[in-house]
Amino acid sequence: MPLRFSKVSQPHGWFIRPVIEVSNLYKSFNGVQAVNGISFVIKAGSTVALLGGNGAGKTTTISMLLGLLSPTKGEVKVLGARMPDERHKVLGCMNFSSPYVDLPKRLKVWENLTIYAHLYGIRDVKGRIAELVEDLELGAFLKRPFGDLSAGQKTRVALAKSLLNAPKLMLMDEPTASLDPDTGDWVRGYLERYRERTGATILLASHNMAEVERLADQVLMMREGKIVDQGSPTDLIHRHGRDNLEQVFLDIARGTSADQGPQDGSQEGVGA
Repeated sequence: MPLRFSKVSQPHGWFIRPVIEVSNLYKSFNGVQAVNGISFVIKAGSTVALLGGNGAGKTTTISMLLGLLSPTKGEVKVLGARMPDERHKVLGCMNFSSPYVDLPKRLKVWENLTIYAHLYGIRDVKGRIAELVEDLELGAFLKRPFGDLSAGQKTRVALAKSLLNAPKLMLMDEPTASLDPDTGDWVRGYLERYRERTGATILLASHNMAEVERLADQVLMMREGKIVDQGSPTDLIHRHGRDNLEQVFLDIARGTSADQGPQDGSQEGVGA
């Protein structure tokens, strides 16, 4: 049975089909099994964290969700579309954000946002950019080259880029990496408000366990390409007898936990 996560409350109280459906998913590279038979379902309006150490399979999984990689075996559906064959049907409803993916450094902030707005097919480009400039407080550096910005400013611009199309699904890789505590807290607060306001679904990959405890309703723990445990942050902490999620993460990443779920990626999850 795939993992099924309970729907959180949404602004308008409506229900739709799962945003992400992954079934018996495998991906190998030259005989190396990067993803090894994982299954899960994510419902609308939730924030789900995909966690694991380096090489656990997180990036490969996200790449298949985006339709950038084809599975070796198994099925991925995002907003009802089979990936990667039908990705053209849903790309306008999803987006990806990562501080490790640079925007053109010589272009000014407003130029970057304008180009991406056109690529995303935004009808009122100036109006949408104006909304995000106000919402994300970009006005002070809107006319500066992207390459001249601080890490915190770049993060806000990257976030604005990922929000241009008002996505129903946001896939986020380390959204607050390298940020000072104040800026990181600002970004987390913004993501909380955005989800509450829009009912968007967020899939979050992060190595900041305090961030995960704050933002995520549910957590998928990966090791060696498999989902080895899952649950809410509070449930995982209590089940493993630890004080915080970082201690749970270390146990699972090192394979030292005495209380891990089944290793075959087919465990029954919350709300199944």
